[in-house]
Amino acid sequence: MAQQVYIFDTTLRDGEQVPGCKLNTKEKLDLALKLEALGVDIIEAGFPVSSPGDFESVAQIAQAVKNATVCGLTRAVQKDIEVAAQALKYAKRPRIHTGIGTSDLHIKAKFNTTREEILERAVQAVKWARNFTDDVEFYAEDAGRTDNEYLATVVEAVIRAGATVVNIPDTTGYCLPHQYGEKIAFLRNNVSNIDKAVISCHCHNDLGLATANSIAGVLNGARQIECTINGLGERAGNTSLEEVVMILKQHKDLGYYTNVNARELNPLSREVSEVMRMPVQPNKAIVGANAFSHSSGIHQDGFLKDAQTYEIISPDEVGADGSRIVLTARSGRSALAHRFQKLGYQYTRNDIDVLYGSFLQVADKKKEVDEQDLHQLAKAYKPEEVTA
Repeated sequence: MAQQVYIFDTTLRDGEQVPGCKLNTKEKLDLALKLEALGVDIIEAGFPVSSPGDFESVAQIAQAVKNATVCGLTRAVQKDIEVAAQALKYAKRPRIHTGIGTSDLHIKAKFNTTREEILERAVQAVKWARNFTDDVEFYAEDAGRTDNEYLATVVEAVIRAGATVVNIPDTTGYCLPHQYGEKIAFLRNNVSNIDKAVISCHCHNDLGLATANSIAGVLNGARQIECTINGLGERAGNTSLEEVVMILKQHKDLGYYTNVNARELNPLSREVSEVMRMPVQPNKAIVGANAFSHSSGIHQDGFLKDAQTYEIISPDEVGADGSRIVLTARSGRSALAHRFQKLGYQYTRNDIDVLYGSFLQVADKKKEVDEQDLHQLAKAYKPEEVTA
């Protein structure tokens, strides 16, 4: 039987930390409701203690969202936790997400303390949070560079203190997929009470490995992925929600599923891009403008014979506008014939052979041959047949 992987969306918290992507309360609320409609399981609505505006955003989202869990981030500080609890007061399913850095680098350079002190603070934070909710997630910041033995000690202690989810962040995007997977497996095999909590992946993309690391985490026992729409987030970004969802959907043989409605991925991607003023790179997987575009003649010919030759996902499946045959100097006769047919021209193979030479002359001068160019070529070839 397939197992569920919970999707924890942090677009409104980690994603919003990108310079220029700040959202007001109305924008956050609108996106939160759309994330809920998308089918994410947990919405990290913000960091309530950070500002009055963020507190208000979390509070309004907590009241408006009915099905998804609403989560507020805190440090391992009592005031942070109390403020988050207040913001989440009216949530149907509240979660407090608290934690602290656990790598030796963070312990020494950031906190100027010891492993023993960090362990105490971690346990205390979870206990404070459990005073307000039964759903407490603990993050071990920089877990990717944390010694596995010490990480296991911390994880076991916070679960004993009441944590229901343990977040293992690759905060700096340092790990290779096999390293991150092995870290999750180590926790599964060496934390005696690990069955009492869900292991969560929170991977950053500094080396371009966030998606691969998250999937490696799932394959080794994690059951929650923390991600953002369009892969937004600090520095090079977070794990891309649309990528992990479609990987699990395409590879059904892995035995996992999510509750995300894939047909809403492209529409929500566009909305997030517009509201957060952050363009999506054209070659972005799943939601990029070129994700379903074909310009190479060999690819175009294969695609026109059977779309599955070069598309493993149907555009409709992810709410994209459709596949595109883009005419360039690399395009072949079959693509040219296809585009002429789409415009209403009925040409024979001999016609296309004649037109193809003229087409290449135009294509060598332009990055892309458009509809107007095709009409001009048709007019020059057989003027009496052109009505456009």
